[in-house]
Amino acid sequence: MRPVTKITTGLVITFGALRFNGLDLLFDPVGWGLCADGLLRLQRPGDDFARAQAWAVGMIPVSLVAVFTGGTPTYEPIRYVIGTAATVGGLVTVWLIADALMTRMRSGGGGSQVPLLDVLRWAVAGLGTAGLLAGHGYSELSPVLLVGWFIVLVALVVVLYRAAGRPEFSAVPPASDDKVGSG
Repeated sequence: MRPVTKITTGLVITFGALRFNGLDLLFDPVGWGLCADGLLRLQRPGDDFARAQAWAVGMIPVSLVAVFTGGTPTYEPIRYVIGTAATVGGLVTVWLIADALMTRMRSGGGGSQVPLLDVLRWAVAGLGTAGLLAGHGYSELSPVLLVGWFIVLVALVVVLYRAAGRPEFSAVPPASDDKVGSG
């Protein structure tokens, strides 16, 4: 699986929900692990993929705690803190992933999708933050907000899946033009 495909699949698992008897079958720690592995495969010296990968790795234990404290009312204060950390951490991680991908796209000469990816990351972060604030009682959670966030997230996923085959996102750095030892 290509690294960007793995990252995008991880985001789908993380932000998606497939519930059966109250249990989410899409296990968020697995999604963050896929993101971390894809980001690790894209790392090159001096780029932003290491920072995004560190956040994805950090989200694994946060989402594990969120899973284990999710169904018990005795952990209400912990659920509140972990839920906030999971939401903020997820939004920051998506931002950093998009930022690293956009930087690589610009350096690879394929900057035509960069403005769209930039708008989508702002929309995901902005609508996600608004949803977080609404969830904590600072505003009312509008169905329009939920539908808008879902649409923007789906658009981000589609753009990332389409960008997965770009040569600048290959797992192995491109070969140098220098021919050492030829002659």
